[in-house]
Amino acid sequence: MSDRMHVERLKIGIVVGEASGDILGAALITELRQHFPYAEFSGIGGPRMLALGFHSYFPQDRLAVMGLIEPLKRLPELLRIRKFLREHFITTPPAVFIGIDSPDFTISLEGSLKAHGIKTVHYVSPSVWAWRQKRVHKIARSVDLMLTLLPFETAFYEKYNVPVEFVGHHLADEIPVDVDKYQARRELGIPEHARVVALLPGSRSSEVERMGSLFMHAAVFCLEQDPGLLFYIPAANSDRYRQLHLQLNEYVDFQVQLINGHSHQVMAAADVVLLASGTVTLEALLLKKPMVVAYKMAPLTFKILSWLVKTPFISLPNLLANKLLVPELLQNDATPEKLSAAVMHYFENPEEAKQLSKTFADMHSILKRNASQRAAAAIAKLINS
Repeated sequence: MSDRMHVERLKIGIVVGEASGDILGAALITELRQHFPYAEFSGIGGPRMLALGFHSYFPQDRLAVMGLIEPLKRLPELLRIRKFLREHFITTPPAVFIGIDSPDFTISLEGSLKAHGIKTVHYVSPSVWAWRQKRVHKIARSVDLMLTLLPFETAFYEKYNVPVEFVGHHLADEIPVDVDKYQARRELGIPEHARVVALLPGSRSSEVERMGSLFMHAAVFCLEQDPGLLFYIPAANSDRYRQLHLQLNEYVDFQVQLINGHSHQVMAAADVVLLASGTVTLEALLLKKPMVVAYKMAPLTFKILSWLVKTPFISLPNLLANKLLVPELLQNDATPEKLSAAVMHYFENPEEAKQLSKTFADMHSILKRNASQRAAAAIAKLINS
């Protein structure tokens, strides 16, 4: 077989389990085609990947399970899917297999394939640096290359001699370095010189149940100190919109604008953001917004996680800086009084808020590295090695 025919028939396996993985997978396929124009991509992918000619053996949403109970209920199906993929890729070996996120499913599959001589890559590190750190030994046995989104993750893997490359975060590539607050305000109809707080109590029903009313109560305390404040809540989806609307019925004197979606736009327009911990803290950082991070969960869950988690912080700004840049008010500390005091602190100390925004701009420049391009280049190097 000629070298040209070998290149044309190069096969690359990819498995993604969530919508976020589909975004990464589609961008990665586009960049890998710059290295291997005739490559064939197959495995499990979502609509963005399918639009690029990816062949998916199962619908992506069959892997999208959350919580503790649903994965157990779906376990027989998930095991059947993984067995099929293992046997398929061992029978027709790809030049490389790439698992994108969904570590509980993909890393075991990567381990099986690597044991049969197939090169394996995992893209998006699990939070092994934060809890269940012993997983790193299984990862070391399972992957030829770990691609991380965050620099401190790379340092963790290097400590355990896992081949790793920091490629940057795709959100840092997508969100502009210079955010136009006043343009966002014009688009949302917000007065240019208003003092604006964005409230983001989470994207899941359980989060909004715990955090929604808490944030609204904190906003009422803020209004007692500054009646001119404006509050905006971007609901994550139509279900959360209805849930938040019902919660707002309890606050008849509290004027707030509830918006369906447009979270980036709302945060861009805000002076301060009060939010539930999660990926949204990174989005707020990239939008250069002073923030207050809060979270509440079931008492037993919190107790177990407090015992398991090995990091001193939970929010990405603090984890990236390895110090307390923004307040984190968790569990019993997440009270309306403390949340409102932390929010008002930024308005009372504008220079501190301005300096924090500059720090976030510096962090953005570290994370903005053309992630998909770097990931594809690292994978191409592995294939050609």
